[in-house]
Amino acid sequence: MPNRSGSNKDEIFENELLPNIDSLHTFAYHLAFNDDDAKDLVQETFLKAYKALDSYEPGTNAKAWLFKILKNAYINQYRKRARRPTKVDYEDYIGYQDREDQASIDFMDLREEIFDNLIGDEVTSAVNSLPVDFRAVILLCDIEGFTYEEISKIIDVPIGTVRSRLHRARNMLKEKLSNYAKSLGYKDKRRISGDKKEEE
Repeated sequence: MPNRSGSNKDEIFENELLPNIDSLHTFAYHLAFNDDDAKDLVQETFLKAYKALDSYEPGTNAKAWLFKILKNAYINQYRKRARRPTKVDYEDYIGYQDREDQASIDFMDLREEIFDNLIGDEVTSAVNSLPVDFRAVILLCDIEGFTYEEISKIIDVPIGTVRSRLHRARNMLKEKLSNYAKSLGYKDKRRISGDKKEEE
């Protein structure tokens, strides 16, 4: 583990870590639902990151490294407030088993399916209403653009779990937003194609 000088640490911190502050704040806000709490989380993240900078390899994925620190800071903060563990396996709760063959499922791109058409408070509210484990993967994948492998490392779960949570989260969002979409005149493509086949 390198022992960097203060000036070298400051340079790495300013050039590689600080540029991610806006993305960190967005993620923190969607986890905490409170601007002050989000700012506290981001501040704590940067303090911890600076202290642990000797373990960071310059030129690697600083954003993913910071998001992992922020996620852990959020869990610790939540546990202190709730006085109970926050790590809940929702798949176990609903009797859903993760399978590696989830990769074969045709995952729609949320940005194309939803965000290109439905921009507004309804989408934000729908995302925020998801359980935290599902909300996190949506934000990390569809908003921040992390790969499954990066998300797996950030939230400390297998890639298969990332895939299944993302699939479930997107389905939950589609269900939550379907009525809003209909009110804007959007139609269910699958239903339309089904109706055409019946007519034939």
